[in-house]
Amino acid sequence: MLDALPLPHPFESRAGEALLRRATPADADAVIALLADDPISAARGDRAAEEDRPAYTAALAEILADPSNDLLVVEHGGAIVGTLQLTLIPGMARRGAKRLLVEAVRVRSDLRSSGIGSAVMRWVADPAAPALGAALVQLTSDAARTDAHRFYERLGYTGSHIGFKLRIPRG
Repeated sequence: MLDALPLPHPFESRAGEALLRRATPADADAVIALLADDPISAARGDRAAEEDRPAYTAALAEILADPSNDLLVVEHGGAIVGTLQLTLIPGMARRGAKRLLVEAVRVRSDLRSSGIGSAVMRWVADPAAPALGAALVQLTSDAARTDAHRFYERLGYTGSHIGFKLRIPRG
């Protein structure tokens, strides 16, 4: 886990008070449900099927054990309503700059456009990235996520690169 992250982080949104904190193993089912709540993720296999739970819980344990990774959740009204994964990547480019990679940002569908996602992404840029020594925050977004692209652009992110992925079949 990324020990230097300034957590927990309480914040306000149009939906009311919320808390950004590090995920725990007890949050696995809520995070799985958030992934399945997204149509693009669901089409890729994130359907919250019980037989997939061991794979998700193993992944969560691995993320939390890795000093360069963290999985965060947003609590609101006693429920987990958002999540994201952060990975700190050391690099040679940009004079040895570290990058903070943001992945799997999800807000529960009935709370999208409530300001929760904006508050979390502003926290990523300031204070999280500076606390980790990151010179750049980067993320990828599926080409079909046009609403998400507008969201990130409103927050100051630019579509400066084209990403490529190669799917490796599971053995």
